[in-house]
Amino acid sequence: MTEKDKKDTSALNVNGGSTSPGQVNQVAVQKYRKIKKKQLSAGEYFEGIRSGNRTVLSKAITLIESSLPAHQDKAQEIITRCLPWMGNSIRLGITGVPGVGKSTFIESFGKYLTSRNHKVAVLAIDPSSERSRGSILGDKTRMEALSSDPMAFIRPSPSGGSLGGVARKTRETIILCEAAGFDTVVIETVGVGQSETVVHSMVDFFLLLMLAGAGDELQGIKRGIMEMADGIAINKADGSNMDKARLAKMEYENALHLFPLPPSGWTPKVLTCSAKANIGIADIWSMVCDYKSLTLANGYFNGKRKEQLKYRMYETIQEQLNQHFFENPEVKSEAVRLEKEVLENRITAYSAAGKLLKKYSRQLRKE
Repeated sequence: MTEKDKKDTSALNVNGGSTSPGQVNQVAVQKYRKIKKKQLSAGEYFEGIRSGNRTVLSKAITLIESSLPAHQDKAQEIITRCLPWMGNSIRLGITGVPGVGKSTFIESFGKYLTSRNHKVAVLAIDPSSERSRGSILGDKTRMEALSSDPMAFIRPSPSGGSLGGVARKTRETIILCEAAGFDTVVIETVGVGQSETVVHSMVDFFLLLMLAGAGDELQGIKRGIMEMADGIAINKADGSNMDKARLAKMEYENALHLFPLPPSGWTPKVLTCSAKANIGIADIWSMVCDYKSLTLANGYFNGKRKEQLKYRMYETIQEQLNQHFFENPEVKSEAVRLEKEVLENRITAYSAAGKLLKKYSRQLRKE
């Protein structure tokens, strides 16, 4: 037996075998690259939104929320195309104390509306972490039944640290949802706080959710928020909690009587409901419809929307001036020096701000 034969028959000999396939599916990679390269034009976005394509609508909203200049330019073009279809919905703002069951209520309320052939868009604002700027965006998980409803669209958006947790581009998102054919747009705030003022400036009807039997109900909420409310719903009014809910209803009605009649001419109502048991949901929708009928008849509904548009224009000017000011290179460097002087008590904060503004004004004149 030759040395070669010995080697081939040895138990230590290892056959070459076949080449193992790569762990990455190259065909799938190529398909993904083609999809990624395919960038929709503003016209294609608009056509997709108008046809009710949820994927295109979601991508368009992502463009709106992006801070990249290229994305912003395309987003504004999409919004401009959608403007003729703006306003064809009732816009509802919903807020309440933590634990009141906002997500459960919205799901029950949304399912009631979709069962009556309404198309419902829910814009749920998730609070962003002040430390990491991240958000959980878990509203679709909490509204599982509504998220799978073909007549509903849920868009959780990070607040991005903006005032009170309201997403900076919510107003533009409303326009896209209306262009997509949604006749009811619900905005859920992160809870009672400053965000309610901002939400109130972009909705038609403002609903405040409250709990009964959680201590002194009137102590846990600011007067200003109650004055903004067009309706109050006491949630979880079922079972052994019914008597507490009725008592709370009377207390809130008495409190509302102390407030002057709002400019809408509408007297805010207090209702009880149970989102979990689907009790009182129809009454709340009936209240919203009554409000819309009254305010359309007296001209307040359309007048308020015009005021909101004007408010948004000046708000945008303030946002862009603020951004342009702090992005100015000379202002940035001067701010570091003045900040140090303020911390060392060598100059007042008021004087430092004045110097920065003067420097910014000189830069504008040079431009």
